[in-house]
Amino acid sequence: MSSFKQSDRKRKKRDRSPGRDRPGSASGTAGGGDDIIFGLRSVTEALNNPRRELVSLKCTVNAQDRLAPALARHENLQPEIVHRSQLDRITGGDAVHQGVVLTARPLQQPDLEDIDLDGTLVILDQVTDPHNVGAIMRSCAAFAVTALVATARHSPDSSAVMVKSASGAAEHVPFVRVSNLARAMAQLRDAGVTLIGLDSEAPEDIASIQISPPYAIVLGAEGKGMRRLTRDNCDHLARLDLPGEIRSLNVSNAAALCLYALKR
Repeated sequence: MSSFKQSDRKRKKRDRSPGRDRPGSASGTAGGGDDIIFGLRSVTEALNNPRRELVSLKCTVNAQDRLAPALARHENLQPEIVHRSQLDRITGGDAVHQGVVLTARPLQQPDLEDIDLDGTLVILDQVTDPHNVGAIMRSCAAFAVTALVATARHSPDSSAVMVKSASGAAEHVPFVRVSNLARAMAQLRDAGVTLIGLDSEAPEDIASIQISPPYAIVLGAEGKGMRRLTRDNCDHLARLDLPGEIRSLNVSNAAALCLYALKR
């Protein structure tokens, strides 16, 4: 199993209390506050996650009934039955909360040096839309991706919107934040990870690449794509060979198709 050498400083960081947020955690709010998780699927996955430290649960009577199997694991968590309008105010009014809002401590997330490098990684270069990042995280969970890696800056703050879009995947996919993406990619390459950058103009079809793990798919922001230094750090540049008139996709859709093509 490939991994980075762990220093004493890294071990000390992992020993911190799970109730304390680490900078760049996948579902913690900005500033180290608690997570606000809404939607039946996302809340159910959080309730079923033994690593989650739960704070409070507000829900409607109907939502409580639907959450009953997951709530049975938490004798000390007493749901507060509220009207949907109260949940609307908590989530901003236009969110699809499905009658439930869970407050929980942020999950601790690994550093780049801590993750298992024997599988598949997904790397995001300045993808900022929380809906897209959440959808990519959901695809990562579906394809058993080892970790999602993004920059600490120019990526969305861990937010309720991202967690809801991930539909429970935030409980399963480690979300690693790095300060310097080019340096992180170089570290991964030195550890034996092949880096495949998605580029709609690349000559190579990603479905034709013959590769075995460990590898990482690198995705740039919609419109701009990967930055030059990110492109330069890729071992392969590949495209999705699309037959239609439109040759580019939403980044979350592209991520899912790339994972499927390479898994085949």
